[in-house]
Amino acid sequence: MSVQFSEKAMQEVKWLVSRYPEGKHKSALIPVLHLAQQEFGGWLSTETMDYVASVLNLKPIEVYEVATFYSMYNLKPVGKYLFEVCHTGPCMLNGSDDIVAYIFEKLGIKPGETSADGLFTLKTVECLGACGYAPMMQMGKNYREHLTKEKVDAIIAECRNTAATQN
Repeated sequence: MSVQFSEKAMQEVKWLVSRYPEGKHKSALIPVLHLAQQEFGGWLSTETMDYVASVLNLKPIEVYEVATFYSMYNLKPVGKYLFEVCHTGPCMLNGSDDIVAYIFEKLGIKPGETSADGLFTLKTVECLGACGYAPMMQMGKNYREHLTKEKVDAIIAECRNTAATQN
């Protein structure tokens, strides 16, 4: 396999597995998948998931079941900025569908798509647990709340400015 954890990441995997009782190594799967996604470009290829299965001594299907169930795992490459817009009840009632439509209007991407410049990916996700701040989205570890068209414009501009200064 060409996919392989760095030495530091493999030490982290071993530590994660050691946190669980003997024979319960599968319990480490979720944090190990997070580590793999971080280590291998922000997404989980089939090859990466197969590698995680081999490292944890699991069947590949056991890894696929988890990776495909949770929206926090990306199963294809994503842009530098991942807009994860909540689309459950409270956010929808407060206009998340309008925010998704506006992002499409501004960036030309539908949920699951990445902009042509590779900067932005739009994803709709299940409840992010911030219903009182609807509509909202997650960008990395940060929540963007009470979204409006103007706030979306500012977020896109902020991301573009940050990307330009990093190049």
